[in-house]
Amino acid sequence: MQLGLFGLGRMGANMARRLHQGGHEVIVSNRSMRPIDELMAEGIRGVYSIQDLVKALTPPRALWIMLPSGDVTEQMIHTLLNLLEPGDVIVDGGNSNWRDSKRRYALCREKGVHFMDEGTSGGIWGLKVGYCLMIGGDKAVFERLEPAFKTLAPENGYLYCGPAGAGHFVKMVHNGVEYGMMQAYAEGFEIMEKSEFDLDLPAVARVWGQGSVVRSWLLELLQDALEKDPRLEQIKGYVEDSGEGRWTIQAAIDEDVPAPVITLSLFQRFISRQDESFAAKVCAALRKEFGGHAVKSAHE
Repeated sequence: MQLGLFGLGRMGANMARRLHQGGHEVIVSNRSMRPIDELMAEGIRGVYSIQDLVKALTPPRALWIMLPSGDVTEQMIHTLLNLLEPGDVIVDGGNSNWRDSKRRYALCREKGVHFMDEGTSGGIWGLKVGYCLMIGGDKAVFERLEPAFKTLAPENGYLYCGPAGAGHFVKMVHNGVEYGMMQAYAEGFEIMEKSEFDLDLPAVARVWGQGSVVRSWLLELLQDALEKDPRLEQIKGYVEDSGEGRWTIQAAIDEDVPAPVITLSLFQRFISRQDESFAAKVCAALRKEFGGHAVKSAHE
């Protein structure tokens, strides 16, 4: 089938490659020219503006956008609604907030344009092993685009989750769970790294990946990282978050669901960004004041 794809970042470019390799006619575009040129050199058709991308597609069009969540995606959808025709489809494959996806579905429907929210997981490895896809929107539109979903995903790796917003909601929770898993591995390996034993941490990760109840793809990636840098001496312990963990926690609050692991894993990321914690200083000062406990000088 014919597809347009705008947004050729770490995931978008490889999604275009996987679709092309799967026999689909993919036409790509991007805000900067270099990724377009690189894919054109591989035999994928490219154009240099969103307007030209829409013109290049045959109605009814299917147009994927792989952009950062928030204002960038919002602006692109409004731009597309001035270019597309009734019956065309916009697929948002980024990490948008599910509430935004519900609103955007309604906005598109007013213009006769279909909207699908597609939570996409797989990172930079998706080209090789496929992408896990969590999809929301109208079931009939999902079925129309299913050949593309099937190409992008590994076997049994895509799911129609339900109406508008359901795909991004499931992906949001997926990322919240990911936060908790990463933090558990991080704490466990720090305990071993600090222990009296001179443990071979890459070997520990490797053996845990063979039949252990904690084996996972994340553990395989940790093994790879530790084999390159066994004590991670080349990496600063500064951990960003891209929003989905926060949204998951808010959803837990909205639904009265206790989610302490996901919540604390997000707060640990906040801690990682502090060179010096004022809160820790307050605690140290209070211990000195009420108990006469020693404190360390800021100049030590």
